[in-house]
Parts: sequence; structure tokens; C-alpha cells
Amino acid sequence: MTEIRTPRLLLRRWYDHDFAPMADINADPRVMRWTDDGSVRDLDHTAEAIEQWEEEWDEEGFGLFAVELLASGELAGFTGLSVPEFLPEVLPAVTICWRLGSQFWGQGYASEAAHATLEFALQDRGLDRVISINRVGDDASENVIRKLGMVPERETTHPVYGCPLRVHTIDLTEFQA
Repeated sequence: MTEIRTPRLLLRRWYDHDFAPMADINADPRVMRWTDDGSVRDLDHTAEAIEQWEEEWDEEGFGLFAVELLASGELAGFTGLSVPEFLPEVLPAVTICWRLGSQFWGQGYASEAAHATLEFALQDRGLDRVISINRVGDDASENVIRKLGMVPERETTHPVYGCPLRVHTIDLTEFQA
């Protein structure tokens, strides 16, 4: 089982008992504002998504980690790696992404988890390049992306939702562990 420990977090695979707390995160309009069309997700959709994330682990050797707080055992959300099939123009590529519950914002958890995930991608999984895709205007994600050392590569439009997207990139030669 793949796990990563940071000073405050455990990045791990998913358990059945994660479905309800992740569904609570996905049901928050503030959290989902910058995702796809901004719609919230229910428990059934969340369970289906987690099952897909686990399948990606089996197929690709990477996926989305559940992010657990070491101090309390609470599920804070996810971070991880995914193939961005929704945006064919960037393929082949692997993207780093994250989503945390709003009660966990502003405490550096996203940056801590994303940095550990990027190190995992470039050093453990042997990827030579990772991208990040975010909606233009999502300043909190832009801040995390900058902290990772990623640089803007292009702007494009979401092929389904029509919203402006920004693609950032980093390669192994630029990464500072």
C-alpha cells in the first residue's frame, strides 16, 4: 500500500469509511466553486468517484490520495495525480490536483500535501513532467501552484464547461525537493 507521511498529514489510499466525509466536502458549494461547472456532489457520486480513483491507482500506478490529518485522523480531502483525459490537448500528461474541506483551508495543508505528491511523482514514479490545471480566478490554487515552483504553460478553455483554464508545468530539472 502506498502511503506518504508529511509532518502533519498522511497521504494514503481510500477506505470505505472515507466516502461520507469526502461527500460532505463535495457537498460544500465553496469547495466545488472552481470544479467543473461548480455543482456539488452527493454521496453516490462521491463513492463512484473514489472507486474510479482507486481504479486509476491499479491501472496507472498513481492516483488520488486521501489526505488524513495525523493529529486527529480526520479526512481533510484529497491530493494526487491523474491523467487529465477531459483535456485532450495536454495529453500525454499527468496532472497534480487537490481538494480540501473548507475548514482545512488557510493552514498550509494543500501545499504540504501537494509538495509531497509532486516529490512522489517525480522521484518515486519516475515522471519527468507534471502539470496542474486550474480555473482562471482560483487564486488559492494559483498560490499552491506557485509554491510548487510550477510555471504557466498556456491558457485554454474547458471543452465541456467553457470556463477559462490555466495549465502550469514543472519538470524534474526544475523541482526542488
